[in-house]
Amino acid sequence: MNTPVRLSAFGLGLAALFGGAYAVAAVAVPDSAVEDRLADTEPEHDMDMETDMEDHGGHAADPVRGLSIEQDGYLMSEVAAPAQTGTDGVLAFGITAPDGTPLTEYTESHEKQLHLIVVRADGAEFRHVHPEFDGETWSLPWSWAQPGTYRVFADFVPGDAAEELDVTLSQTVEVAGDYAPRADNPITRTASVDGFEVTLAGDLATGTTTELTVEVTRDGEPVTALEPYLGAWGHLVALREGDLGYLHVHPEGDDPVPGTTSGPAITFATAAPTEGTYLLYLDFQVDGQVHTAAFVLDTDGTAPAAPTESATPHGHDGTDAHDD
Repeated sequence: MNTPVRLSAFGLGLAALFGGAYAVAAVAVPDSAVEDRLADTEPEHDMDMETDMEDHGGHAADPVRGLSIEQDGYLMSEVAAPAQTGTDGVLAFGITAPDGTPLTEYTESHEKQLHLIVVRADGAEFRHVHPEFDGETWSLPWSWAQPGTYRVFADFVPGDAAEELDVTLSQTVEVAGDYAPRADNPITRTASVDGFEVTLAGDLATGTTTELTVEVTRDGEPVTALEPYLGAWGHLVALREGDLGYLHVHPEGDDPVPGTTSGPAITFATAAPTEGTYLLYLDFQVDGQVHTAAFVLDTDGTAPAAPTESATPHGHDGTDAHDD
């Protein structure tokens, strides 16, 4: 099964669940900053476009997900995490099933039972990690490098559903400290990360599925040593700027065979549900190390193919984004 890449791209009873074991993040962030980044930009179009958009394979395009703490009856609890930067602690949360009991059954997707995406509201500090499950609570060691308003996405396939469901839930976490969100995210198609140059070709469009192809080079030479990572040659997360709506991105081609390598190109298919700017984060693996390259595209198709100074223009250094 060619399951969509986990993009497919952040509370209300946690005290009862965790017994006060963790501190809920507090914030010294003005309410206006939160509203500007998460609520002020409302899409003008209906986000449920399953009947309006068909992808190249003839399947209905997926609607934007991850904008709520609830989907299909599954509910994400408040997220417990350190309340400020520079403090080592634990990030933890729970998921309840439609019957109100803790969800304990998960179907493995891309080699994990749950994918956790954490990103600041302005697109900075992106992390894609995989917490541990103790039968009721998902958790992992955690610290914050920068203050601000963060979205925490839990992306999973529940194991108790009558049919397969792709569920993406999110909660907002506030991290105390002086916070000056980025005014905008400049359009960029080329990124530099850990000695690799990554170039993105193709355009995003509304109402139709298009292909996006990334090409990885190092020292001017094509990289053909891309390794399978979580059951794919690469993972691409796409988030809509403004509300951080979470998009499905579909990998093209056959699933990789373990132990083989590929490159330098990886192709994905996706469709933009609305006009606007989208933040894209590519994970790829070489020599057992996962690297993250960041891009920004607009749906008008005019994004210049100009290089940037960093693959992570939003402040993420690429060294702590992943676990094994």
